[in-house]
Amino acid sequence: MIYFVQIATAFLGSLGFSMLYNIRGSKLWYAAAGGLLSWSIYLLLGLWLYNEVAQYFITAMIVTIYAEICARLLKTPTTTFLIAAIIPLVPGSALYYTMSYAVNGLPEKFMEVGAHTAALSAALAAGIMVASSFYRIAAALLPRKNCRHHADHFS
Repeated sequence: MIYFVQIATAFLGSLGFSMLYNIRGSKLWYAAAGGLLSWSIYLLLGLWLYNEVAQYFITAMIVTIYAEICARLLKTPTTTFLIAAIIPLVPGSALYYTMSYAVNGLPEKFMEVGAHTAALSAALAAGIMVASSFYRIAAALLPRKNCRHHADHFS
């Protein structure tokens, strides 16, 4: 039951964020579904992986592929779907505690939690970069239907 609440909250959070940034129509629902997908994958990976950084990295890769596919299907920039989808993964509580330890003069805890927060953020960024790069390479290598040759645009 607690997982259902978390997944529903991830969907609603992504939906609200998408509405805030004026994503409209069916794109709004695809963007919110990205948040649902990201948190669901994160929770599922938690059943097999005990490394939160790895969970973030793999989840970011899968969600990036989702965003790339939605972008092509709906003819919209990838960031429209990607930003909304990673909102549930933003390490907000880790950032809060990192700053709390810094302000309250607890340097050991600040360094420990700060390093973990930085690792989570780096895993998100790396997962996005890796998946986006692989997707673009694959898209360039695969033949496209109904596309004219590049030289046809200059004639």
